Amino acid sequence: MNTTTALFYLFAAVLLFASFRVITARDTVHSALYLVLAFFNAAALWLLLRAEFLAIALVLVYVGAVMVLFLFVVMMLDINTDAFRVGFWKHFPIAGFIGALIALEMALVLMGGFRVGDAPALPPEAAQLGNTKLLGIEIYTKYLYPLQIAAVLLLVAIIAAIALTLRARKDSRYQDPSKQVRVKKADRLRIVSMKPEVEVPVAPAAAAEPNAGGKV
Repeated sequence: MNTTTALFYLFAAVLLFASFRVITARDTVHSALYLVLAFFNAAALWLLLRAEFLAIALVLVYVGAVMVLFLFVVMMLDINTDAFRVGFWKHFPIAGFIGALIALEMALVLMGGFRVGDAPALPPEAAQLGNTKLLGIEIYTKYLYPLQIAAVLLLVAIIAAIALTLRARKDSRYQDPSKQVRVKKADRLRIVSMKPEVEVPVAPAAAAEPNAGGKV
């Protein structure tokens, strides 16, 4: 067993442990931290496969942006997850059966990808381009249409999430763009003709009369 194989088994074991703890940890923050650990180990596996761009993208996008935002939301909302665990062991047998079935189906599909011989030799000019440039050429030439379809699906998901979470509150004020476009000058400014008013001077108050005896 060489060093690369030993590192692969080490990162794979930590990745499986972290993935298992994501779904079994009692605290939501701990689950998110275990997911960060799983992402780091997955990035390490990408590095062993010499896919440096995918490893860096996994760390920057998921660990540096998505998980930080997720942790911020979870810690800000302080969600009580005790109610989510009610009836866990009641539904565990059917959930375990479905999980085992999905794992078996994935194993049957992915097992064919591991039965490969030696990797095909790259042309001499491909070795000078670099991993990132080769990946970009493959994505934007051979896989251009799947990339566009994935982009459309992500756009639809973003619009659907905004539409589902948008709620009109009675105490909030917002502008209607259609009314702003249709507005006219007469609606904003109205000139009213008024008669001038003359201010009447007020006479000073009379001095108080002295009481009898000269006492005030």
